[in-house]
Amino acid sequence: MSGSRERILQAVENAVAGRVAQAHPGSFPGRAPDAPDPILLVDRFREVFERAGGEVVVFPGSAEARTWLHEFKSQFESVVFGDTVPDSLRFEVDRADPAAAPLGVSMARCAIAETGSLVLDSHDGRRTQLLPPTQVVWIRAEEVYGTALEFLQALSGEPLPSALGLHSGPSKSADIGQIMVRGIHGPGRLIAGIIG
Repeated sequence: MSGSRERILQAVENAVAGRVAQAHPGSFPGRAPDAPDPILLVDRFREVFERAGGEVVVFPGSAEARTWLHEFKSQFESVVFGDTVPDSLRFEVDRADPAAAPLGVSMARCAIAETGSLVLDSHDGRRTQLLPPTQVVWIRAEEVYGTALEFLQALSGEPLPSALGLHSGPSKSADIGQIMVRGIHGPGRLIAGIIG
C-alpha cells in the first residue's frame, strides 16, 4: 500500500472510530397522500421541503406573489429572471448576469409532494437556476403532483427538455469532513412560492 493511500485510509478510520453504528432504516414507504386533494399535496410538499431546509410562501394569486417579490427583492442589489417566468410574476429590472446576481427567480415545471422536490426545466435557464445564492421558484398549486411517477405519466407524449432538475431544498453537502455546507452546488437559500 502506498504512503498516501495509507494516510487517507487511516484518516477515514480515525474519523469514524467513535461513532455508534446505525441500523439501516429499511425501505422508503413513500410520503404521498392517499387522495389527490390539492390542499393535501401542497401541505405535504411544504412539510418535506421545509424539513430539507427550504422555505415556502403561499399566495392566493399572481398579483399577491408579484407584490411580495417586489418587496423581497429590495434586500438584493440585482435580480435575474428565468426565461419561463410569466410577465404576471415579473417587473422591470436591469438585465443582470446570473453569475453576479444575488437573487434568481425561476418557474418550476411542477413540484412533487412525496419528496418535497421542485422540478426545474432547462428552458428556464440553468445558469439562472443555479448561480444566484438565493433562489425564488414559483409553482402553481395545481402543478403539485403526489409522486414523481404521476408527473412522468403526465409528461407522456410531451417533448422533453434537454434537462430536468429536481431541487429538494437548498444546495448542501457534507462530503468534506462531514461538515454541512450550504450553497455548495447551487443556491444556499431556496424559496418555493406557491400560487393558488
